[in-house]
Amino acid sequence: MQRTLLRFENMQQIIGGEDLSVILLTDEPRQRVLSVVCDADMTRQLLMRLKGEPTVCRTMLPEALFQLLPSSYEMMIVGIYEGQYQVMLIDTESGESVRVRTSDAVLLSIISKTPLYIEERLMARQSVPFNEKANGVAIPINSMDTSRLKAALRSAVDEENYELASQLRDEIKRRKQ
Repeated sequence: MQRTLLRFENMQQIIGGEDLSVILLTDEPRQRVLSVVCDADMTRQLLMRLKGEPTVCRTMLPEALFQLLPSSYEMMIVGIYEGQYQVMLIDTESGESVRVRTSDAVLLSIISKTPLYIEERLMARQSVPFNEKANGVAIPINSMDTSRLKAALRSAVDEENYELASQLRDEIKRRKQ
């Protein structure tokens, strides 16, 4: 299986998005970007680490657990299901793995420098070209959970954006099947 190493690039708040943020992950040459939606709690956790609050974070659970774990781990985004990326935390020595939320994988990667990979074909399908100066980000509709899709559908209809509404409706129907 071919895979692409991801790096944390940035995090942007979603305007009107109920305290949601988008985590931007790029490939190493910074040519493609993958967008991952994260909730308000994880946004706060990530911001604490990114703003450099080491004395506060040093005794928090993720940092403490990392100190106890051997360093033979990596993470892999292996698919997408019901609007959620499927990420596996893998012990590279034993081959054992456990599923984790994507935002938790990003947090662990930032704290511990544990590599985060994505299956190459999934990256090609889900990512868009990276533009460092872009004012906004694209979020693939298949990476949004159903409640966010329904809210986006209502908004698209209210704004009379029927093409987008049609795409959102089709994605919701596909998930029901």
